Amino acid sequence: MPFSIVRQDITTMKVDAIVNAANTELAMGGGVCGAIFRAAGASRMQEACRRAAPIKTGEAAITPGFALPAKYVIHTAGPVYSRQSAAESERLLRSAYTASLQLARKSKCASIAFPLISSGIYGYPRKEALEVAVSAIQDFLGQEDDMDVYLALFD
Repeated sequence: MPFSIVRQDITTMKVDAIVNAANTELAMGGGVCGAIFRAAGASRMQEACRRAAPIKTGEAAITPGFALPAKYVIHTAGPVYSRQSAAESERLLRSAYTASLQLARKSKCASIAFPLISSGIYGYPRKEALEVAVSAIQDFLGQEDDMDVYLALFD
């Protein structure tokens, strides 16, 4: 199965698409999101995101990667953990991974790298977020085996 967990800065990965843990307005934020915007070129990324926004929690949108090594950035909004039940948070988080993977497939990406979505300021417990990520990615790859998927963990 073409799935790897790596300890790497997602903004330096040479893949077809990287995933941005975004907010629903696709506005530049802090953490991974801020790092992706800065590495891509913040003004161009913000303009592209303005045209693609808004998205709902669990959905995804795609923009060019601009100055990043990745051709695309797939922006997905994971859940804020405290805003709904644990079961609904899990459903929304799984949807964020699945929607991103489906958009990558539609865009003919052969490789994609994810951060651990919602595990930062959105408060999703890291262990549970990792379990959902691995499960969602493995379920997708059970049907789609020609895409390399990376989960990039970076503190």
